Amino acid sequence: MQEILVKKIVANPHYQQLLRQRTGFGWTLTAMMMIVYYGFILLIAFNKELLSTRIGDGVMTWGIPAGLFVIVFTIVITRIYVSRANKQFDDLTETIRREVL
Repeated sequence: MQEILVKKIVANPHYQQLLRQRTGFGWTLTAMMMIVYYGFILLIAFNKELLSTRIGDGVMTWGIPAGLFVIVFTIVITRIYVSRANKQFDDLTETIRREVL
């Protein structure tokens, strides 16, 4: 019984669409995160002078907003993924469930 259900789900065109969209979107967000994170790490490794430059007359350096950007960026792309998963991916999953069961 379980094997038949799995075959029905895999053969469903909506499942194939869900798989393509979710995988592509996940890899896109992963690439964006890797660029931002490793870009920050490479900046730390190879351009410490830029990150240690003070902003104005205060004590804050450019490293603090750069690090904060990485954290905020992570939160934003997580929110984007959750939002899309709750709307589009869940709708496709429900469609698959109705068609297969």
